[in-house]
Amino acid sequence: MKGPVLSIISVCLLILHCAAFPRLNPKAIQHLLKRDPAFKPCPFGHDTAHKQEKRAVAFDPVAQRVSTTGRHAFVPPNLAAGDQRGPCPGLNALANHGYLPHDGIAPATTIINAVTEAYGMRLDLATFLALYGTVFNGDSLSLTPGYSIGGPASSGGILSGLGILRTPSGLSGSHNNYEGDTSATRADLYLTGNNFLLEIDQFQQYYDALLDNTPAPQQYSALFRFRQSRFNYSIENNPYFFFPQFAGVLVPPAGYAFPPALMANKSAQYPQGYLDKETFKSFFAVTGQPGSFKYQPGHERIPDNFYKRAPGTEYGIPDFLLDVLQFARQDPRLLSVGGNTGTPNSFTGLDVSALTKGVFNGATLAEGNNLQCFIFQLIQSEAPGLLTGVYEDLTQALRALTENLEGNLKGLGCPRLEGVDRGLYERFPGYGRAKGVKG
Repeated sequence: MKGPVLSIISVCLLILHCAAFPRLNPKAIQHLLKRDPAFKPCPFGHDTAHKQEKRAVAFDPVAQRVSTTGRHAFVPPNLAAGDQRGPCPGLNALANHGYLPHDGIAPATTIINAVTEAYGMRLDLATFLALYGTVFNGDSLSLTPGYSIGGPASSGGILSGLGILRTPSGLSGSHNNYEGDTSATRADLYLTGNNFLLEIDQFQQYYDALLDNTPAPQQYSALFRFRQSRFNYSIENNPYFFFPQFAGVLVPPAGYAFPPALMANKSAQYPQGYLDKETFKSFFAVTGQPGSFKYQPGHERIPDNFYKRAPGTEYGIPDFLLDVLQFARQDPRLLSVGGNTGTPNSFTGLDVSALTKGVFNGATLAEGNNLQCFIFQLIQSEAPGLLTGVYEDLTQALRALTENLEGNLKGLGCPRLEGVDRGLYERFPGYGRAKGVKG
């Protein structure tokens, strides 16, 4: 990954967010930027990001302390009354602590503020995730664009119904466009019928894989075998396993990378963080001891005396891509778009060259900026199909997103993707089921 690539992506996503959400004006973006000392619109690349991870990190107990008292005291959700909690434990915890609206339906700008303030996620990554979730699983035409962190819901101006043809799915209903198979702690949707509740046995495997008394970066490295085993499990057991470019190649890795990166508690002893097992249980709403864990849905909690990443070391797009590629280099299948073809153990990698009409090659996706170019252009190309029947005026709903992606992708020096042969997906029954076609 070359320096200009990641710098341009960072700036691109901020501009894109502003244009796609007219109510989020440039002044609002500049206000957010002033809060983010790590964001600098200048080139930085693979080597620089790697050196940043290796350099000494100073611990600042004042700047890094995360409030869990007063207006941020833990308040459990009233799920029976409609409070929304979903597949992302980090967002659930933010709603329980008042960083997000307690009902779990939040404006995109609030989500950006919350993950940066409480976890030390950098603005570039926070903006991209909030943008994508709003467009695909919320309401991008609302007066206050946002989405539900759980299931389908409506709330005032956030999910206003202006120009939208059906109730937004929320993250719990985002299978194969946001949430995907091979999750660290959630089951594959078509194995259990539920993709948002924690599976105790998977949590136990994650818990066992976490190294004790070890800095967070090394804890993440040690999770590779667990990550690989979850990928293998989906192949071996889920006839409808489908691994698309965004909800497969990019999103599931967050379930392995984000806890060590963002939930690890920072201290003078562990300035890069250490994800101790009590903290891990708290963030995942689990109590008890190994072998007899108990899960209380929706009760994810930021532990008291929690310290986020140090200013200047916020976790952004470069860091996440490095984490994705770290595991993919050990098992290249983790970059393979594809899936099972209707029976277990029938995983077939899709021919990327055929999918993109010769523009990209699966063997070189990890080189240079090819992975970024491939995924961003596929999002651009496939968005209309994924959102058909969601918005009354699809062109209007996608206009800002499409125009900004097109303009900013030019800056990456990407080979031009003229179209995608989506018919190649039809061989994967999991793709059809996600569209409502039973196979």
